[in-house]
Amino acid sequence: MASPTYVIGIDLGTTNVGLAGAPAEGDSVPAVFPLPQVVHSGEVSDRDLLPSFLYVPGEVELPAGAIALPWASDRDFVVGSFARDQGARVPARLVSSAKSWLSHAGVDRHAAILPWGSPDEVRKVSPVEASARYLGHVREAWNAAHPESPLEEQELVLTVPASFDAVARELTVEAAHAAGLGERLTLLEEPQAALYAWVSASGEGWRKQVQVGDLILVCDIGGGTVDFSLIAVLEEEGNLQLSRVAVGDHILLGGDNMDLALAHTVKARLEAEGKSLDDWQLRALTHGCRVAKEGLFADPSLGAMPVVIPGRGSKLVGGAIRSELSRAELDATLVDGFFPRVASDARPQLPRRLGLTALGLPFAHDPGVTRHLAAFLGRQLGAAVVLPEGVHAEGRSFLHPTAVLFNGGVTKAPLLRDRIVEVLDGWIAAEGGRKVTVLEGADPDLAVCRGAAYYGRVRRGLGVRIRGGTARSYYVGMERAELAVPGIPPRIDAICVAPFGMEEGSETTLPGTLGLVVGEPAAFRFFASSTRREDPIGAMIEPTGLDELAPIETTLQGEQGQIVPVRLHAKVTEVGTLELSAEEEASGRRWKLEYDVRGE
Repeated sequence: MASPTYVIGIDLGTTNVGLAGAPAEGDSVPAVFPLPQVVHSGEVSDRDLLPSFLYVPGEVELPAGAIALPWASDRDFVVGSFARDQGARVPARLVSSAKSWLSHAGVDRHAAILPWGSPDEVRKVSPVEASARYLGHVREAWNAAHPESPLEEQELVLTVPASFDAVARELTVEAAHAAGLGERLTLLEEPQAALYAWVSASGEGWRKQVQVGDLILVCDIGGGTVDFSLIAVLEEEGNLQLSRVAVGDHILLGGDNMDLALAHTVKARLEAEGKSLDDWQLRALTHGCRVAKEGLFADPSLGAMPVVIPGRGSKLVGGAIRSELSRAELDATLVDGFFPRVASDARPQLPRRLGLTALGLPFAHDPGVTRHLAAFLGRQLGAAVVLPEGVHAEGRSFLHPTAVLFNGGVTKAPLLRDRIVEVLDGWIAAEGGRKVTVLEGADPDLAVCRGAAYYGRVRRGLGVRIRGGTARSYYVGMERAELAVPGIPPRIDAICVAPFGMEEGSETTLPGTLGLVVGEPAAFRFFASSTRREDPIGAMIEPTGLDELAPIETTLQGEQGQIVPVRLHAKVTEVGTLELSAEEEASGRRWKLEYDVRGE
């Protein structure tokens, strides 16, 4: 394969996909590549972002050529702006939040389940396929504009949430391969990408804005997720270095929740006026509230924005319901509802669950972003072990960030950013700390793809690298060899196979010998932790308190029932996924233990 001409960053977001690139040689700042897409029936136009929506029209729903693209005239689906807008009118045919489904271990992510809950006559796709179609559109758009430099031959960096586990990362890579990408593909955590964008935009000036001992909180709030990361500013041989020291849980909470909350606010007012809405109209109202919200945030002088809800039946135009979203409703619903003033010891509320629940995405039950932030900082006190002496003062109840970098479409609203800073400063002041500094970054919608492209240049030896490695410690379960007791299952130990921060491309062999069951069905259990940073390779602990991941259920080749003495090998690939293998000591024969993402 020829040497790449460009380094390309792709932000595969829950709400939007972005693409940025820069020449592989030289020091050019990454530029955003506009993505042509269907914006109205029969009309194609460039947009900086490709909305992450896929629409599957009915057989006679749209006129001929309505969703034709310059490179594909006969496609039977559409992604992007038109898909989002048409889906607001016919929501049963709209695929959204595919990225969130990609990380949902409770479903078969290769099964055709989306649009979730749609009628049987609607053609469905899997979360992996939907993600592949977004990436496929990006590849086709780029290749149409750069036939001499196909996207699949460039240096590619694809971003994922820092909170994605190993299975979700592997599925993301699979979607990229299905889209025709992957030969030169690397994964990068989104908060790191946002910080890379800030470093790129600041030039050498970033070293004057932070100092040794600073702890940067990257607060990433997008359409579907809230992602927190902490990145420390350290010193090595007299030079400032950046090191990611903590990541938060995968929290399904974001702009989509806020749009729905606004829709319920308007719906309650309409019902008080004697107007009723069904579920179909509520979905349309949610789309309208999203547009109104963005308009109010974009123009502080506006007191309200109109909202139109399509009618039902034959008189769709005449039967439309007209209303508005006021600024007072926006502020009260979003600021106080999603970013309440709480104490630093506040935690997300977990309501008592009913015995039966609808299947679907595991959304956060508590919409209070500030409560989730308090829980994250309180859990990360252990990260202080990697910080310079004196940075972490005794007696603190949570880890104090000294700077904050905002990312994600939600944080474009100054009112919401100001509330987060106000709450953070209040917590820190109560424990004698200093106010946080807000790092001014680039456009929150485009920072991730720009930062990913910058990281592609860093991998080629140009620019500042953030040290990170694995965002969690990973463990494999081992059954204890002990006397059997009726009614008591064998106890399990968790062996650390990849410690927190294990670098991409590194490989290690665990100390000691284990017994591997071959020739018959066996289950391999895996665990992870975002807070245990000091467990070395081979450390054996109780799995209590660890997060259990999807198991591997497989039959390894060999004589039935045989237990083979093996040594375990762990590798973090360049892509950022975890590979395990077991090697027989006597013969050198190896068995590869991969996450069985196809057989969930």
